[in-house]
Order: sequence, then structure tokens, then C-alpha cells
Amino acid sequence: LDSLVAGRMNLSPVEPVHPQYALLKAQLKRYRDLEARPWPALDLGERRKLEPGDQAEWLPILRERLVMLGDLAPMDSAAMAGTRYDTALVTGVRRFQERHGLHPDGVIGKGVLKQVNATPAERLRSLLVNMERLRWVPEQNAPDLLLVNIPEFRLHVHEADTVAWSMAVVVGATATRTVIFSDSLSTIVFSPTWTVPQSIVRGEILPAMAKDPNYLRKKGMEIIGGTERNPVIRQKPGSGNALGHVKFLFPNSYSIYLHDTPSRSFFARESRAFSHGCIRLSEPQRFAEYLLRDDSTWTTKKIKEAMHSGKEQFVRLKRKRPVSIGYFTAWVDRQGRLHFRDDVYGHDARLAGEIFGMPVPVQQPA
Repeated sequence: LDSLVAGRMNLSPVEPVHPQYALLKAQLKRYRDLEARPWPALDLGERRKLEPGDQAEWLPILRERLVMLGDLAPMDSAAMAGTRYDTALVTGVRRFQERHGLHPDGVIGKGVLKQVNATPAERLRSLLVNMERLRWVPEQNAPDLLLVNIPEFRLHVHEADTVAWSMAVVVGATATRTVIFSDSLSTIVFSPTWTVPQSIVRGEILPAMAKDPNYLRKKGMEIIGGTERNPVIRQKPGSGNALGHVKFLFPNSYSIYLHDTPSRSFFARESRAFSHGCIRLSEPQRFAEYLLRDDSTWTTKKIKEAMHSGKEQFVRLKRKRPVSIGYFTAWVDRQGRLHFRDDVYGHDARLAGEIFGMPVPVQQPA
């Protein structure tokens, strides 16, 4: 404020105290040094993938790159020059995959090479964009924060100053993206009904009803109001309900909440942006048990029964839990490893355009 009053409008030297800011800043030197090195794109050619034991002429380049990025320990010149995909390199690739949100199976496919081919200049931009974003968040997380990181497709449960556990989530598709905001989780709804948003009624359900007069009955849905052209449709509780067997409410103007889902196959994918905007949980029962762990009346048995009762039941939490839905494509974990994720909504590209004054291509997920 003193700087603004004195007419000095450039506040960029004022650094946030959020611990992630300093951790990302410490990574800048490595990538600035790497900018001066050649960074040829690696290509599978006619192959679909490279598996352990396979041969490829460019594996020495990959070894050198993983050593520079810290995923592979330095080795002697003969080992570095090998063209066989050996055990040591598999270990390095798996570490690299973990840091980039890929299945750590050691198989080199298009997704791995896309991340390996990302240039140091691109990574630098990502670091700087995320450092800028850290200027917008509180200095410290709430000690009991529930944090959803959209590009990571994960929900992290914080206790004190650590992450107690985390789970995979599905977030909104690009056309129906999940909004970034903070609120407080206050209510669990077991065996929920689902009042279908009008956008889905118009875009999906009415066309389906026109093709199949029994569509609503098959989906466990009913019309509860509205007009013939604009009906209000609700889905009854049950195994086919789009919200699954439980949902978690933190009232907000965006109508976004956490919920179970009958579509479990999406959790096996690396990129999980498929929902209409709400956040689907891979472990909803565990989450309910966790939130109700201090209430002895809510045993695991009772929670299971409530989830499958077929009768909607609202349970207010004794203590609200802060929820933050964030968007971070670069961060340093507690083991000191630098992670990167794809810019699934193009937020990084737009912010980079503001920071650097030049258009940056929107990165699409692999």
C-alpha cells in the first residue's frame, strides 16, 4: 500500500509467503540452464509404444534428458550410450510418469513422449504462471482444507500441515468446466435425488425422450413440474442415479458439489475431465466415513445402509470443512519432486498471454 501511495505501481518484487512460491522459484535455475541446451523431439516412428527390453536409437538422448530432469541417476558413458530399454531407464521413466500424472507402468507411449518433448522454455512459462497464481491464494492453507486440484484430477484431504490422504476425481469437461472457488462443506446427502439441470434436459433428455417414450422410466426419472417443452425432471435414488449413492454439499452459486457416480470406468483414465461441472469422487464412502468419524452414531454399517436405502437423507456436519477448488499445473511435492500437469482448461495459456504479452498455445491433454 505504501508503494501504491508513493506512485510505484510495480509490485512484482513483493513475493508471496506461500511455501509453494519459494519451492517453484528454486526450480527456475535448472530450467533456465536447460534452455541453452538442444532439446530435439523424440519420436516413436511407426511404433505405438516402447516396452522394457526394446531397442531405440534415441534412448541415449532420453537417458541424458531424464538425468538432467532428476528422474535418473547419472551413470557411466557406456551405460548412457546404450540403445536398449533397460531396467535402470525403466525406473527413471516411471519416476517421470509419476511427476506428470501418467500411469507409472514404464511403457513409453505418446503421452510420455509428449511430456518428455516439452521444452525447458515451456516448463519455465508454466513455473512462472503458477508462481503468479500463488499471489492470489491465502498465505497458508486452512489446517483442515479439502483441496481439489483440477489439472491433477485429485482431491487432497489436509490435516494440520499435511495431506492425510487423497483420491482421484473426475472434473468438468472443457465445455462444462468446473469453476475455481472456495466455500465450506456443510452437508452430506445419502441416497440423493437428482434434479436435472435445464441445460441437460434440453440438450440430452428431451431428444432421448423423443426417440424412446420409455426413456424416463428406464433411467429412474420422473417429471415433477415445468411445462411440456420445459419439464422439471428428477432422478430417483438408486444405483443408476447420476449422483451415485451420496453427495456432499458446500452451497454455492455455481451449483457445484462433490458426489459419487455409477460411471466408475473414468477413474482409470489419466485425464479425467468428463463431468457436467460437478466433481465425481472415486472413494465416496470412505469420504463420508472420514467426515463423520467423530460422530459415533455414524458407523460404517449405518453409512452403507443410508447410501443404499433408496430414501434421501440429509446430514449436517457438526463442523464445516473448508473446500478449495484450485488450478495448479506445477507444484513441488513433500519429497521435493517437481510435478507438471496439462493445462486442461487453457487457463495457463491465457494467463501467460497476460504476463508475457504474447499468445501461448493452449495445451491439450494427452
